[in-house]
Amino acid sequence: MTMRLAQLVAQCKARLAEAGIADAAFDARMLVLSLLGLETKDLLIKGDQEIAAADVARIEGAIRRRLAREPVHRILGEREFRNLRLKLSPGTLEPRPDTEVLVEALLPLGQEIAQRVSSPRLLDLGTGTGAIALALLHELPQFTGLGVDISTDALETAKVNADLNGMGQRFTTLESWWFEHVTGRFDIIVSNPPYIETGVIPQLEPEVRMFDPHLALDGGKDGLDAYRNIASAAGDHLEHGGIIAVEIGYDQKQTVTAIFISCGYTLECAVRDYGGNDRVLVFVRKSDDSATV
Repeated sequence: MTMRLAQLVAQCKARLAEAGIADAAFDARMLVLSLLGLETKDLLIKGDQEIAAADVARIEGAIRRRLAREPVHRILGEREFRNLRLKLSPGTLEPRPDTEVLVEALLPLGQEIAQRVSSPRLLDLGTGTGAIALALLHELPQFTGLGVDISTDALETAKVNADLNGMGQRFTTLESWWFEHVTGRFDIIVSNPPYIETGVIPQLEPEVRMFDPHLALDGGKDGLDAYRNIASAAGDHLEHGGIIAVEIGYDQKQTVTAIFISCGYTLECAVRDYGGNDRVLVFVRKSDDSATV
């Protein structure tokens, strides 16, 4: 059955809203327009356009998936992150807008490092889609990057994303449990590690609980296991004058800072996200305090 574009979007919105899906209007527009290769303005300009029965059926399948609480971007198979187009896969966490704060915090520091280091390197621990590393490499062309993950699916996806965005020659991947198989030293070590307490995961929204990989969510009993791993081993892999930056949960600033201080670091800066929550911590080694960062 054919249907007009505006009618199709309205029908999808109504079904999502009836099912209690938040932002039903946005999700309906995103799914319909993306699957048809249209832009938002086309809804106004081409609202009376007839949509072929095959396309209507394809959109129906996507709406059913959304009704089952699968996130929009997982249905579409990709999303944007700082103007990069990133493929998603079952083994990758969907990049969130708040993680862009981590990239923004590192850019001026990375630019300073690039001015004094001839071939700067960055390490992204738990790289997932490669979002953080690739966003930094995109805006810091002097750097090369290594993305580390325990998931082979994630590593394959990150490499695809590097090639897709023209950074395949500057980005490599390594299967490793944190620093286990990592060699060499880096000027920037960055991570958005799993930081949710194990007991909290069953309480998460179904879009997260059912579709994000638990390896990328579960931070252990107190949510801090990954930070302990990173802080205890990073010193062997951080260049003099280098920096470590991590994303944190909204209530973890004090505890994560204490972990890094106990391992010989000092807090260089803390950054809040777009909602005003603590989100990013940047550390330097105590022995590097006199270095310019």
